[in-house]
Amino acid sequence: MAKKQVVSTTINGQQEEFLCEPRQTLLEVLRDVLDMTGTKEGCSNGNCGACTVLLNGRPIDSCLVLAVEVEGAEIETIEGVAPAGGLHPLQTAFLEQAALQCGICTPGFIMQAKALLEQKPNPTEREIRFYLAGNLCRCTGYDKIVRAVQQAATAQQEVQV
Repeated sequence: MAKKQVVSTTINGQQEEFLCEPRQTLLEVLRDVLDMTGTKEGCSNGNCGACTVLLNGRPIDSCLVLAVEVEGAEIETIEGVAPAGGLHPLQTAFLEQAALQCGICTPGFIMQAKALLEQKPNPTEREIRFYLAGNLCRCTGYDKIVRAVQQAATAQQEVQV
């Protein structure tokens, strides 16, 4: 067994420090060490997007990043998306558009969509589909997910006006 390393990082705006083995992925540490189980494990090889988190504002598959690589980084997980006392517009839209069923893919889609809306507040349907192409859903169907992202984009623009 390799010697554990101390990693200091910011997760959802809170300074965190944890011990991990050099071989442990960020996904494993989030779920098993930090007890942040909102990020889901799907394929463990970067093909499904269920484990998407934001690393320094960019969406990444946390199953492909070693936890030791996030030293000094800023991470946002699904647990950090909702503002205090409410839901993020994406979460509300996913509920209202019935854009979820089993829920395994939902956190990854929300994190990926959040990154998209931060880059491009008013994306076209084609842009949404392209940006979400790395996330897989086996139950809901992509049309509902796309409509949810469109609804969230509209809601966020109305708040800014």
